[in-house]
Amino acid sequence: MRFIDTHTHAWGVNTDELPWQAEVLPPGWNGPYTGRDLVTDMDAVGVDESVVVTTPLYGRGVRANEYTMRVIEAFPDRLWGVCLMDFFQDNPEQVRADLRRVTGHDRILGVRMHACLEYAKYPAELNRTADWILDNALEPVWEEAAALDAAVFIFPKAEQLPMVAEIADEHPGVQLIVDHMAFPDEMTAPDEAPWRAFESVAECENVAVKVSSLPRSAEREWPYEDLHGYVRALVKWFGPERMMLGSDYPWMDDWASYEDCLSWIEETPFLSARDVSYLSHRTFERIHEV
Repeated sequence: MRFIDTHTHAWGVNTDELPWQAEVLPPGWNGPYTGRDLVTDMDAVGVDESVVVTTPLYGRGVRANEYTMRVIEAFPDRLWGVCLMDFFQDNPEQVRADLRRVTGHDRILGVRMHACLEYAKYPAELNRTADWILDNALEPVWEEAAALDAAVFIFPKAEQLPMVAEIADEHPGVQLIVDHMAFPDEMTAPDEAPWRAFESVAECENVAVKVSSLPRSAEREWPYEDLHGYVRALVKWFGPERMMLGSDYPWMDDWASYEDCLSWIEETPFLSARDVSYLSHRTFERIHEV
């Protein structure tokens, strides 16, 4: 069966040309994890293609995406990309131009918003009620994303899901993708507020969700059965046609192997073969028209 991992990361060696903000490295890492490393790991576990999500390691300016651009050029049949950018600038036309620039490659799918983090050059501080994604200054981003048919990948906590629904409702021409199931944690349950706000988000047809980064949220070992209730609820509300599977590797290296990040889906008896086919590749292909 075809398999597309919709959420990975890769970064190169720390150089004067592309310097790191080292404290943004994943837990347990002090060196590079290159595109070639990623493809080698993909081959080992049977992943056909992956999406490289630019990390904040290089900031959020247009140069932040340089390494991502290089690896998708190096592996044009295996890797896709999602970029970062500076959403708040004095000149709205510069924001539009930057969005056009970072999404100008055929294999760049869109841009990411770290909604659950305080907005800064190197996002780090968690703020689970931050409302900067509702700022009117982002209107050029939504308008240009719709015009370019570029997806916006939003990474919220559960408390911010009503904001995601508001954005989706006001901008039906923008494809929104919620990363990591809004990161369930000890303060959420699949059948209670605030996480249950996903049910209202699902009413917006322009929203899809990544079922990704499960090991980081799980309290139990593989196959992370304590999170299966969240997956079951998303299938009920979104349908498998708007759900995609992702690993978040190698950010998961302290919690799980690459294989474990994905293979848990084989141990979910409530998912049909059809459901699995959508999560593993068909939703990605439909949404991104590839």
